[in-house]
Amino acid sequence: MSNLELRKSQRTIEELRGFLKKIFVEPDIISHSLAITRELIDEDNADAIIAQKIAATTNVKIPAEHSDADQLFLQVLREVVRDENAMY
Repeated sequence: MSNLELRKSQRTIEELRGFLKKIFVEPDIISHSLAITRELIDEDNADAIIAQKIAATTNVKIPAEHSDADQLFLQVLREVVRDENAMY
């Protein structure tokens, strides 16, 4: 692993640590984010719209240019919603 890849991985881990701290303090962030994802998952450009709405309504700030951690968060939200839908 190159130095650049290592730094990028460390930055992603640190960003995810910060996010985890936020959801431990405000656990409603997850249910709120899932509700937004359920509502918008089928929209064109869903990730951008979901990210904007989450950023506008919680203390989780997702910039327009998504970091690896942002992308991972959005991916997990979509997976959880799709898994829920598959169960019904």
